[in-house]
Parts: sequence; C-alpha cells; structure tokens
Amino acid sequence: MGAYFFRRALLMIPTFLGVTFLVFTITRFVPGGPIEQMMVKMQMAASESGGGGGGGFEGIVQIPDSVREELEKQFGFDKPFYLAYIDWVSDVLTLDLGTSYKYRQPVWDIIKARFPISITLGLTGFLLSYLICIPLGIRKAIKHGGVFDFSSSVIIFMAYSVPGWALGGLLLVLLGGGSFFDVLPLGGFRSDNFEELTAWGKVTDQLHHMALPVFAYAIGMFATLTILMKNSLMENLGQDYVRTAFAKGLGERRVIMVHALRNSLIPICTGLGHALSLVMAGSYLVEKVFNIDGIGYLGFTSIIERDYAVVMGVLVINVFLMLIGNILSDVLYVLVDPRIRFT
Repeated sequence: MGAYFFRRALLMIPTFLGVTFLVFTITRFVPGGPIEQMMVKMQMAASESGGGGGGGFEGIVQIPDSVREELEKQFGFDKPFYLAYIDWVSDVLTLDLGTSYKYRQPVWDIIKARFPISITLGLTGFLLSYLICIPLGIRKAIKHGGVFDFSSSVIIFMAYSVPGWALGGLLLVLLGGGSFFDVLPLGGFRSDNFEELTAWGKVTDQLHHMALPVFAYAIGMFATLTILMKNSLMENLGQDYVRTAFAKGLGERRVIMVHALRNSLIPICTGLGHALSLVMAGSYLVEKVFNIDGIGYLGFTSIIERDYAVVMGVLVINVFLMLIGNILSDVLYVLVDPRIRFT
C-alpha cells in the first residue's frame, strides 16, 4: 500500500505541472494584461498633463517602445512563455508566488490574509451539510415510499434546482438590512466595529453575518449527499448479510446502524477528500453575492482585472489541495472498507 501512495504522490508532479502550464500559457496570450493596462493609464495621464483631455483620439500620446520594453521586463513578459514558466515554477518551489500587479504586495501575503474567512465559511457549510444530510438520508431510506420520504424529496429537489448563490441572494433581499424583515446584515464577514464588541456580541455578530453565506455553501451539496446516502443505504439493506443479521434475531436499529450503515458510508466518506479544495477555495459567486473578501472572491476579481500573479497563486493552492484530496479519498476508502487493498 505504501508503494501505491508513493506512486500517487509522484503522479502529482506531472499533473500539477500540466494544469499550471496550461493556465500560465493562456495568461500570456490573453489580451488586456497588466502591460496593456499600464500603457493605457500612462497614455491617459500623459494626455491629461499635455492638455489633450478633450476626449478625442487626437489627444492620445504615444508611449515610446522603450517604455513598453521596460514594462515587459518588469512584469516578466520579456521572455518566451516557456522560459517564463520555468522561472515561475522555480519561484514557487521556494514558496514565492510573485507580486500582485494590483495590490503591489506579495501574492502569498494577500492569500494568507483571506485564509481564515474561506476556511470558516467553507468548513462550517461542509460540516452542516454532512451533519444534516446523513441522518436525513438514513431516515428517508427507512421510510422509503412514505409521506416523509415524498415530502422531503420535493423540498430537496426544489433546493437542488436553484444555485446556492442565487438562493442566497434572494434570501439576502428578503431578510437583509433595509428589507421588510431586516433581520440579517446585507453582507460582509463581520461588522466594522467587531473589535469593539463584547465577547457575546462578537459571537452573535459573527453568526448573523455567516447565516446566509453558510446556507448558500451548504445547499449546493444538500440534495446530492442526501440522495446518495439514501440510495447507498437502501442498496445495502437488500444485501444477503443484512438478511442474515435479521435472521439471527438482531434488532432493526442494530442491523441498520451497525451493519448496513458502515458500508453505506463508503461513497459519502470518500467525498471528504475532494471537499478539501472546496473548503479552502470557497465559492466565487457566494463570496461575491455577499461581498465577502475570501479566497474565492479574490480569485474572481483577479481574473476580471487580469492580475495574473494572484490568479496563478490561487490556482497553485487549489490544484495542490485537489491532488492531496484525491489521495486522502483513497485513504478513507481503506479506513471505511478494510476489504479494499491498494497495490
């Protein structure tokens, strides 16, 4: 088994290089990059200082080629993209993700400052999904075909049909500040005066700000996990070993909770590894809707503003967590089902 995971760890290297090289190459050829943006700003500043701010094309000042060459050297665009990628990978190996074009700060410092926000929201939504969906799926399997199963299925599939960020935005309009109900804040992760609040005030303020974003996080996994838990348990309840357990006189609760449930948790537990990247990366749209300055929103704004250094920094973390999550899923397979052996 150790040899298997060693091979999987080695496969992480070409996968990481392949994904990052593809995105890095795209950033080199997409128009509107940092150099073009700097050139436009310099042209506008030169035109205004030269009295050419009339709004016509005749007032635009041409920037010398030497200035563009200096900008290309500054932003690392003076080399072929494959050589620039090699330099970038060398910096990443020393934990240097570069400097943001927009913030003029090290990318690692920018991302590190947003870690607690995305971890708090993502982990809370993730745990709530599992704590609710597993018992609900078990209940639906036991009451299959009944009123509870049918009514809960209607609610689940209605929630599944609406994206979490859209439903969260609707609830924000209905329950947010300035609305008719006005029970929750309009957005943000904390209030501006959070540090001035008492200990209990900080707790309530944090819960008020997290309520809708966490709901938007969790609703996306809600239907999938519930139905997966139900179907998996129903499949195991029809197996021979379950009928044998009943034939031996074991009670229904013991047969379901001890014998059938463990095998039914296999597809659920293995998803824990893949959820690692979701917890860290957050959700672009959820954080944007609720104006939360987490890693997801940082990645979204960096793509829009062509801040490629930050884009690549966020990508590095997401790809690394995704690859680690895949290995963690295999480990969970073995822990949940001892019959599985990797060679």
